[in-house]
Amino acid sequence: MENVIKVSQAGVFYPADKDELSVMIDAFSPDEDAPYKSNAIIVPHAGYIYSGELAACGYSYLNPDVETVFIFAPSHYVRLYGSVTTGADFILTPLGKLPVNRKLADELNQDFGVEFSGEAFQREHAFETQLPFIQKFVPHASIVPVIYGCENFTNISKIIEHYDNGANAFVISSDLSHFYPARENIRMDTYTASLIEANETVNFDSDNACGAVGICALMDYAKKKNNSLIRVGLTNSSRVTGDTSSVVGYGSWFMYDGGKNDFIKKYYSKQVIELCRKTISAGLHSSSYVPQNYPCVFEESGACFVTLTIAGQLRGCIGSVIAHRSLIMDLIKNAHSAAFADPRFKPLTSEELYEIDIEVSLLSSPEKMQFKTEDELMEQIVPRRDGIIIRDGNYQAVFLPCVWEQLPDKTEFMQALKQKAGLKKSYFSETFTAFRFSAVELA
Repeated sequence: MENVIKVSQAGVFYPADKDELSVMIDAFSPDEDAPYKSNAIIVPHAGYIYSGELAACGYSYLNPDVETVFIFAPSHYVRLYGSVTTGADFILTPLGKLPVNRKLADELNQDFGVEFSGEAFQREHAFETQLPFIQKFVPHASIVPVIYGCENFTNISKIIEHYDNGANAFVISSDLSHFYPARENIRMDTYTASLIEANETVNFDSDNACGAVGICALMDYAKKKNNSLIRVGLTNSSRVTGDTSSVVGYGSWFMYDGGKNDFIKKYYSKQVIELCRKTISAGLHSSSYVPQNYPCVFEESGACFVTLTIAGQLRGCIGSVIAHRSLIMDLIKNAHSAAFADPRFKPLTSEELYEIDIEVSLLSSPEKMQFKTEDELMEQIVPRRDGIIIRDGNYQAVFLPCVWEQLPDKTEFMQALKQKAGLKKSYFSETFTAFRFSAVELA
């Protein structure tokens, strides 16, 4: 006999009527298909009127062809030590019966110590709010719901690693900060987003998100695979209620197989170059370009260089070495400065606008190099891959990786970099420091 459990939050967190619920999710869903399909997403679990649209945007990135979706959600009502799953065969929602992959649920119990529980699933909205979205976006999939309490995130990370075989997907259910004034909420959630996008688990805790354990698990796994968590969006309850005195924050991300800058190059190169050109065009008319409807990944912090050339000759180059603002602001500021504020050149003219070629370098975070001698430093440098920053006191200079095309010899490269910093070619000291970074080139 089938063991079927019925959802309890229909009519509370989302509509209980099948048609109304289906129409609501369809209305939330983006008009354009997501450019990338992922096997892991982070999505909110509040009432649909508050976070349903953002959740739908997150689900639009989920691979619709997977066979099973694991749901990792925090327990709000039952005190748990470790994680639990359900022994049910189906979960009944307003959209119909959703099958549970009992084989994988049994494996979690036997191999990972995930206990079975009925009580934890009786009223837990954090897992339940995900079910209708899965039924709409991954209609042929079964599920394995996991609710956790006091749990080490590495245990969940091991589960994700074990079952990430192409046939399965993973949904991390979590809201962000709770019940702070809107200004404080935005500050906190922006910081939380920066941790997620850096795969930084060290300072991440329940103050950042109620589903911190699940988020940290996915960050831990993404870091092991050199994958990135790409932002889908950030919002909060005040956008709906108008009440800024006490709000709840929501965010969504998807896991990308590669680096953020590689993702931007693959899917948004044209938008980046167009953004720079429109910024420069606006500057020629003493106005500012205000972009609309740009990809949310551009809101992540980023560092870039914007290079302008005419007929192959440099016409301006300005950039940021370290990310200190959103990528979109960095692009706008550096494009304008490259055209009008590079001290080596006169400001760009209207006649030159259509002659310039625009190249953008998206920089990774600098990595400090460890060495005691210059020979040790030189041994670590990889030509044509590494961008290099050198620093000693007030002296500093940077070469992008593209400089290797003009200076392919490591010794000449370093000597020229020292001269750019105002140092002698042979200079070295105990306080001499160097950092390396990579760059993704867009043109």
